[in-house]
Amino acid sequence: MEFLKLNNEDGVAIVTIVRPPANAMSQQLVKEIAEALDQIEKDHSTRVVVIHGEGRFFSAGADIKEFLSVPNITAHVSEAQSIFERLETFEKPVIASIHGAALGGGLELAMSCHLRYVSKTAKLGLPELSLGLIPGFGGTQRLPRYVGSAKAAEMMFTSDPISGEEAVNWGLANAAFEEEELLGKTLDIAKKIALKSPISLKATIDMLNFSKTDRFYTGIDEEAQAFGRVFATEDAKEGITAFVEKRQAVFKGK
Repeated sequence: MEFLKLNNEDGVAIVTIVRPPANAMSQQLVKEIAEALDQIEKDHSTRVVVIHGEGRFFSAGADIKEFLSVPNITAHVSEAQSIFERLETFEKPVIASIHGAALGGGLELAMSCHLRYVSKTAKLGLPELSLGLIPGFGGTQRLPRYVGSAKAAEMMFTSDPISGEEAVNWGLANAAFEEEELLGKTLDIAKKIALKSPISLKATIDMLNFSKTDRFYTGIDEEAQAFGRVFATEDAKEGITAFVEKRQAVFKGK
């Protein structure tokens, strides 16, 4: 794999995102997440999965520049949704260890994990509306489940990120640690979980996912369709161009 490193430590598979400088979610990186899950699924010595980012960020979001060359954007977001859904239903617990920033697709990846541990100073957010887009990797459906509809609307409407400590207070993250302690603390928790019966862990994950309604799955599909419609607008083109050119976007509602 080009953008992921996979190691095993005491029954914990450590998946490291390595795509500097921002660990952006490219098509290839998303596909490699599926490849990593394939390998982990076959490894019966692995009981728990931890995902973290190398360098300054967990993941600062989707690769916006790549969007400009994607031939079918709706198919792309649907594929990412499918892989993130596989994470959420994966038979082994998946933990996100978030430092620096988890924005856009990076936060959507983290929200697909079963547990999230953050550094106190981490920034978590869904800034897609500032680009004239909407969250497309499951964010519009998952975020309200964790923080409630009002807080989710505020985060998406304003594009303002929240800190790691706020994420804990809002129910988006499980606990916050100092950045230098984060990965070690996360691995300690993962190793504690790894001592549990894999049969009971899988059954618990199944029941947690059973608690979701059919409306969630309908919403995920609707999100992909809406992303495709919004992406085709002049506002989206302006937002992406402004992002690439590092200037303020001027939206005209077209």
